[in-house]
Amino acid sequence: MLRVRCLRGGSRGAEAAHYIGSRLRGVFTGWVQRTFQSTQAAAASQNTCAADDKATSPVPKDCLVCSYNEWDPLEEVIVGRAENACVPPFSVEVKANTYEKYWGFYQKFGGQSFPKDHLKKAIAEIEEMCNILKGEGVTVKRPDPIDWSVKYKTPDFESTGMYAAMPRDILLVVGNEIIEAPMAWRARFFEYRAYRRLIKDYFNSGAKWTTAPKPTMGDELYDQNYPIHSVEDRHKLAAQGKFVTTEFEPCFDAADFIRAGRDIFVQRSQVTNYMGIEWMRRHLAPDYRVHIISFKDPNPMHIDATFNIIGPGLVLSNPDRPCHQIELFKKAGWTVIQPPVPLIPDDHPLWMSSKWLSMNVLMLDEKRVMVDANETSIQKMFEKLGISTIKVNIRHANSLGGGFHCWTCDIRRRGTLQSYFD
Repeated sequence: MLRVRCLRGGSRGAEAAHYIGSRLRGVFTGWVQRTFQSTQAAAASQNTCAADDKATSPVPKDCLVCSYNEWDPLEEVIVGRAENACVPPFSVEVKANTYEKYWGFYQKFGGQSFPKDHLKKAIAEIEEMCNILKGEGVTVKRPDPIDWSVKYKTPDFESTGMYAAMPRDILLVVGNEIIEAPMAWRARFFEYRAYRRLIKDYFNSGAKWTTAPKPTMGDELYDQNYPIHSVEDRHKLAAQGKFVTTEFEPCFDAADFIRAGRDIFVQRSQVTNYMGIEWMRRHLAPDYRVHIISFKDPNPMHIDATFNIIGPGLVLSNPDRPCHQIELFKKAGWTVIQPPVPLIPDDHPLWMSSKWLSMNVLMLDEKRVMVDANETSIQKMFEKLGISTIKVNIRHANSLGGGFHCWTCDIRRRGTLQSYFD
């Protein structure tokens, strides 16, 4: 033990202090060196094991998570919940992503439950969808029910929640990695909580688990004066590359990305900015290539009702929202199909989406597709392609902003990583 006498003043005090400091520095330096050497040895040992594991098995044998595209045989899926769904408060980012005819609905019911009778029907539809998926041999997992009406406050904003209905919006599976999207709506800031139990189980099975940087969602992330009063305004702003989200910090919704093996396509939208895309590009490099594509779309938000890849070399492209880079796919030998006009009635409430949810389908494999039972036109289209249709009615679930692709996140598909553009 180092014993020290209390010395006051003068050169002796300074000398004593210098002596004590040198002794302490020596003790501390020796401890740091020993600790660092021990840590280096342990890390080297772990790295050797990791390298050996990587060489023999990139994905652990018992890992439940593995999906590289939108069409390999589906084995496990997360299906969302409509329970307790709440109308998001009518903030600037919600206004920019919804149609003018519904603004009064948001102003009146923001922070409250969606209409109870409608929710009850949506819940029943999704339960039936789950039963049908199970009947097709797919393992179905569900997020936890949460009270989304609870108010919360951060140093930058306050809000209520929304729902856990659309796992495709918040979760992106790339290989054996689950990526939690940071989101861009304040009402969806804590949406990840509904999925944490499931993701921990997948992590414990060997999956990688990544959470993208969480934005503060302060006022700087949004153009508070974003001028939208008509579809014409929206078209003009989108053509100019102007969106309600700024480049203040990274943000993105997972549903703005769609996978085709080593190539992943993304759009800059009202909820996904270039900083968010660049974060994903760097994170996934060099094994995956992230490509930005764009559309003639007055209200870009989530890519899968505009551009839905349904097979190797096969893509549905919305005729109302043509892709500016479509030649990239045609030159690669892809078949581009324009789906028929949706049949959903004009008076059916679509508070958070467009009619084109008809093309928001879920592929169970290359020859089976889950499609809306009411959309007979697109059913005939698939049948002509040699793809059998599994018909399910989710009209009331559509009103919450999603079709089959939105309501699901495929966790495991039986397939391997391939390149479809080399």
